[in-house]
Amino acid sequence: MDNQEIISQDPPKKIMPERHNCPRHLFYFILTILLVIFLSSVFGAVFGFAANRIEEKLSQKFPAIFHLSDDQSKNKSALTVSREKIIEEDSAVINTVEKSSPAVVSIIVSKDAQKIKRFSNPFDFFNNVPSSQGSTEKEKIGGGTGFIITANGMIVTNKHVVSDTAADYSVLTNDGKEYNAKVLARDPLNDIAVIKIDGTDYPTLDFGDSDALKIGQTVIAIGNSLGEFSNTVSKGIISGLKRSVTANGGLGDSEKLTNIIQTDAAINPGNSGGPLLDINGNVIGINVAIAQGAENIGFAIPASQVKRIADQVEKTGKISTPYLGVRYLPIDEALQKQINLPFNYGALIVRGQSVTDFAVVPGSPADKAGIAENDAIFEINGTKIDDKNGLTDLLSKFNVSDEIILKVWHKGETKEIKVKLEERK
Repeated sequence: MDNQEIISQDPPKKIMPERHNCPRHLFYFILTILLVIFLSSVFGAVFGFAANRIEEKLSQKFPAIFHLSDDQSKNKSALTVSREKIIEEDSAVINTVEKSSPAVVSIIVSKDAQKIKRFSNPFDFFNNVPSSQGSTEKEKIGGGTGFIITANGMIVTNKHVVSDTAADYSVLTNDGKEYNAKVLARDPLNDIAVIKIDGTDYPTLDFGDSDALKIGQTVIAIGNSLGEFSNTVSKGIISGLKRSVTANGGLGDSEKLTNIIQTDAAINPGNSGGPLLDINGNVIGINVAIAQGAENIGFAIPASQVKRIADQVEKTGKISTPYLGVRYLPIDEALQKQINLPFNYGALIVRGQSVTDFAVVPGSPADKAGIAENDAIFEINGTKIDDKNGLTDLLSKFNVSDEIILKVWHKGETKEIKVKLEERK
């Protein structure tokens, strides 16, 4: 029998689970949680107090950083509210532009021009020069802006945009369609004209109340800037009201513009005749001029003047201009003292240099009302005649057949005279 090492093996020990005292351990566990909560509260209070003290000290030392304003310190949501207002205003401008742009048109001015023809004679170098002989072709010579006011295609623009009676005019709408245009009327006193294109169901713009405008009010200008960028949009405010300026045209002509609106909305050549809109999309003016050599100084004719002309053309097909029939000299303080007048404003009725330059036109409304040379007119319907409201400007606000009341100085006495306006012949 071989020697074998016999290893005795003890029976495996049974591992008995260790018994725990459950109530005692649960007590320690809960106590630990309560201690953590207590310490967190204490440290939170301590650090919170310290942070408040630090912020208070810093805010006293740097008030501009920690306190923007009293209102903002009372209402921490002021910045949010301001941001919402900005978004709301931008949305209003966007909505106005989207609603108004389809009614704004570009006006194209074209004229016949002779084609240039060259004679090619290789043996005649001296006479081989361009010649204007040959057929003619349409050539674009200018452009402007207008806006549609009736569904059947009546368009308002500036008179200087369509002043060339020998030119042809066409209209380019916002959807890219081009139409031939006919000039219906040109206002002899104001820089306003009405043209028309054939068709129906055109989008239109409405006139607003230009007499209720306030300086600082938001306005939007839309126009054919530089005659190249149609329906260009710019936004600004009303910078001034009842301005008087002299506008110079491209042909050396000039025109006195009175009672017009000043705006800082960008207006460029080509914007002439385009609408100046309020935030609701109503036309409160028609863009007419810019100040050369200045930034953001543009001018617009008030909508009240434009609407009256447009209504006349729509009803009668022409512009009827009322007139009084007097030649006058504006009264100032120097003239008042010179001839001992009771007021330093008004219009003195005077004769011109020629024998035919009557002070009062024979048979005119003024003549029929008894107004004579050397009389002075101070008011029309209670409105003073001064540098802001000239006699001609005030008369242009009325229609033919309207009755007006003049405050007149006649032979040393001041009295009121009623006059019925007639159409200028």
